[in-house]
Amino acid sequence: MTLLRGSDELLSSPSGGVSNGSVMSPSVNIDANDAKKAKLDKSNGTPSRVMHIRNIPNEVTEAEIVHLGIPFGEVTNVLVLKGKNQAFLEMADESAAVTMVSYFTGCTPQLRNQAVYVQFSNHKELKTDQTHSNANPSAQAALQAANALVGAPPHNETQGGPNTVLRVIIEHMLYPVTLDVLYQIFTRVGRVLKIITFTKNNTFQALIQYPDVVTAQAAKMTLDGKNIYTACCTLRIEYSKLTSLNVRYNNDKSRDYTNASLPTGDSMLDSALAIGGGPGVLPTPFSGMQGSLSSSISGYGGSPIGGLGGTNMATLLAPNLQRGDGHGHAGMPTFTGMPLAGVAPNNNTMGVAGLRLPGQMHSCVVHVYNLNEEMVTPDSLFTLFGVYGDVQRVKILYNKKDSALVQLSEPHQAHLAIIHLDKVTLWGKTLRVNSSKYSTVQLPKEGQPDAGLTKDYTNSPLHRFKKPGSKNYQNIYPPSTTLHLSNIPPSVDEEQIKQAFEENGCTVKEFKFFPKDRKMALIQLATQEEAISALIKMHNYQLSESSHLRVSFSKGTI
Repeated sequence: MTLLRGSDELLSSPSGGVSNGSVMSPSVNIDANDAKKAKLDKSNGTPSRVMHIRNIPNEVTEAEIVHLGIPFGEVTNVLVLKGKNQAFLEMADESAAVTMVSYFTGCTPQLRNQAVYVQFSNHKELKTDQTHSNANPSAQAALQAANALVGAPPHNETQGGPNTVLRVIIEHMLYPVTLDVLYQIFTRVGRVLKIITFTKNNTFQALIQYPDVVTAQAAKMTLDGKNIYTACCTLRIEYSKLTSLNVRYNNDKSRDYTNASLPTGDSMLDSALAIGGGPGVLPTPFSGMQGSLSSSISGYGGSPIGGLGGTNMATLLAPNLQRGDGHGHAGMPTFTGMPLAGVAPNNNTMGVAGLRLPGQMHSCVVHVYNLNEEMVTPDSLFTLFGVYGDVQRVKILYNKKDSALVQLSEPHQAHLAIIHLDKVTLWGKTLRVNSSKYSTVQLPKEGQPDAGLTKDYTNSPLHRFKKPGSKNYQNIYPPSTTLHLSNIPPSVDEEQIKQAFEENGCTVKEFKFFPKDRKMALIQLATQEEAISALIKMHNYQLSESSHLRVSFSKGTI
């Protein structure tokens, strides 16, 4: 829903009531002097149900301003001052405004990653005419929808409606993201009715249904673009065309939180659950969902829906709005938060290297076998596995040269290598890659025969992920026929690059420079196997005296 921003004047009169869009005679004008005065006022002022919000981004909509107030009570009016980076928000009750200002005094809210400041306005009410933003039908609809949410009866909606279903795409998924992780994240914005997860075009996606459009809109605005974990697992959210989800099974791929009696889809498990089960029987997917969150995920401070600081969801906290029935209420919110499942609480920022998820392997070493003995070298494995992590050591087994151990710097890098390289074809053979029982690769002892089959790359300058939160994490893709080339010097043209690939046994199908950056290009080879071989040969290929080619797998094609 697109909402227009308001004009530069705010009209108010002492007559009471809330304007419904009819023309009102002005008795108070907020002009530039008022705005400056308000900006200089460091105190929160005399309590009023009208709040003045400063330093808002230019593109902020009325809906986003309204969502700042939803956790605290009924919102009765909103005005965004175009060009002044300010807004006014009116609550139905002064007590709700007092709660909101008090909370945001100790917890600075953010809109679109920009800090905004909330204080009481000198005005006791908002009166606006048809030239103002909230006279616009879309803004009026936003207010009505928000207040319908706050004043709604206890949640029992199951039917959904337009824009109540969100489509969520997880980009750069370095860690497994489960249905339960998504539930923990999205339920902090509001009650989640149903979730369906699936994989499409090698990308993990989910459909998430909320009871109403306001909660869905709040979730979209709050969570879109956020990372579940540092520098990875980015949420991309859009509205689905579906108005309701049809969930048939409650299992690890789909869940209907309004119907706990659905089968799991596993006949043996369903039978066990029907008779009460016994030792070793898996619990129902709904175990632990009733009541409040367990103590293991409590005790964390929070911030309201509209005011997320930063983009790392491992420290994302949002309000838990308590009604008598535990489903939320207009008024004083109880702000609690939680870490994600399997992430230990930490006072420090949780970087990628510090995360350990349930079921995730803890070894940095992978076992590679069914290699072509005549072609494989430690350097070739370093280059190939280096696409997915910083390779520390490689050992080709002395008595079984079609097998090797590759040690990466972090377990999640080893996990990525297994996901993307297991069962790919290289040098005429299908590679197998799995987790090793070894935690490190041992260097040969002095005098021990090795024939150059073990190599240490700890200090290699070719590591792609040396910097914490490296942007290279965002460009990890499975092997494909198209390669991404970078670090191309201006003196090298298309024909020179194609010739270099062809001289190394590649069949170039297509080539294209990036239109806005000739330092990068895409090159398409005949087969995936040929592209993998080309990456091994051409990564770090010297194009000029001072430039070496950088090669990785591409997400798209030419």
